[in-house]
Amino acid sequence: MSTPLAWPLRREYLAPSLTLRGREFAWGARTFIMGIINASPDSFSGDGLGADPAAAARQAAAFEEAGADILDVGGQSSRPGAPVLDAAEEARRVIPCIEAARATSALPISVDTFHAAVADEALRAGADAVNDIWGLRFDDDLPAVVARHGAALIAMHNQRGRAFHDVAADIAAGFRETLAICERSGIPHARVILDPGFGFGWTPGQNLEMLRRLPELWEFRLPLLLGTSRKSTIGLVLDAPVDDRLEGTAASVAVAIAAGADLIRVHDVAAMARVVRVADAIVRANWSPPTSP
Repeated sequence: MSTPLAWPLRREYLAPSLTLRGREFAWGARTFIMGIINASPDSFSGDGLGADPAAAARQAAAFEEAGADILDVGGQSSRPGAPVLDAAEEARRVIPCIEAARATSALPISVDTFHAAVADEALRAGADAVNDIWGLRFDDDLPAVVARHGAALIAMHNQRGRAFHDVAADIAAGFRETLAICERSGIPHARVILDPGFGFGWTPGQNLEMLRRLPELWEFRLPLLLGTSRKSTIGLVLDAPVDDRLEGTAASVAVAIAAGADLIRVHDVAAMARVVRVADAIVRANWSPPTSP
């Protein structure tokens, strides 16, 4: 009889599952897929839609059909050196796109923002979660917004501007800071997903080390999200432009799943859904061959 690979620590989650908009995220059962909807004109990945609700609706429907489990809508480019939008401009980009995606798709939606005002408006417009690349350490008002709405939180450790000591230890320290804020603000740990921040303040070598050392973050007993899709480290390894990184993304996704990722954030949902299916069949032993007639 097939059994999953022997990672007993990874099987111990703080909460058995998270339910968003009627969809159960049963951590450990399979890997879940987040589809990226960029409501920005200057995304590093070249897929920015700008403030175009109709395009966001089409992409939401396509991602749902392709196998996404959650949609992530953001208007702030996260590429290094990108100007920080004020909350009003960010809301102008993302709120109509969230409304359009909500009208088109039954999937849960997260808003990719670190502004409390944008998060509040997005959650009222139909979003279910907040994806904060600063792990609640940018806007002091954001934790209260998440708590008041009872939203889920995707909290990234962002290494930008922080002193480096050790990849895994620095991420763990950032996670502890974020979880302490959650405790003070009334955000249950059971509604938190942690993201180690691939590409956010690390060298290419440190990004690759992060994937190798992902099991060191199992101690938090919370689901882990990885966002490696099309990023520059993959481009450097392959010597490939941003529109030619599909196979490199696939390799990083498969390795991340083998190392304990629960949720992957990707641009190419259909292709990565196939990668996830095979990786889960190997790692989680959740596939059985069809019986002969």
